[in-house]
Amino acid sequence: MASITPFTYRQGQSLLHLLDVRCKFFIICIVSMSMLSAHLPACFFYFLILLLFFKKAGLNFFATLNSIKYFILLLFFIFIARALTVKGDIIFSLYDITITEQSLTEGFLVAFKFFLVMLTGLLFSTTTKPSSVKNAVQWFLKPIPFVPEKRVAVMISLSLSFMPVILKQAKEISDAQKARCANLQKNPVKRIIRLVLPLLKKTFISADRLVFAMESRCYNDDRTDPEFLPSGKEIPFLIGSFIISLSLAWL
Repeated sequence: MASITPFTYRQGQSLLHLLDVRCKFFIICIVSMSMLSAHLPACFFYFLILLLFFKKAGLNFFATLNSIKYFILLLFFIFIARALTVKGDIIFSLYDITITEQSLTEGFLVAFKFFLVMLTGLLFSTTTKPSSVKNAVQWFLKPIPFVPEKRVAVMISLSLSFMPVILKQAKEISDAQKARCANLQKNPVKRIIRLVLPLLKKTFISADRLVFAMESRCYNDDRTDPEFLPSGKEIPFLIGSFIISLSLAWL
């Protein structure tokens, strides 16, 4: 049985599940770019919209947070890094460590933007089949000369499909090391190395097996072009995405 991860596609009949994957790709691109200049009120507004789509897609938001707890820990370090480097009105100072009002605001805003991007990606991956991602990439790259769109689309699709496999293997390695009391190691560098090296080995072995399986089935790039089945809701979603993008860029 396949391991369920935050990136695993889940069956459903929500608007996001039925929406044309090309439309979802385009919406993610324009929203992500407009988020670069977004301020805190607009980010909170977009966060509320994401919560609504999480509910409509049948996803448990708090269970998702628990699944990406390590990413949230990374966001905390990003917040700390920004809080210690941005200059402004000092509110705390100890030796060479200075925290300003502007640094706290800037740190929270940067971390919050990364968080929103992650939530957007999770919504996309859980409501979009990997095969549909491949078809959309191929469709977008087809007009570009000298680009093997079918091969690139397969590579991207396989990369997304491998994400749950890598996460599952990382958990298996971590559980095996805990069973051998490796978690008692105090040195964080050694702990990371002992996790990463076996994980890389397993990932490369899995990739080799996949290559052999594709070759044994005579896989080649000369395949029938994909067919898309729009839901009919693409135009309202595009209009709404433009409104959200303008709100993020100007509010």
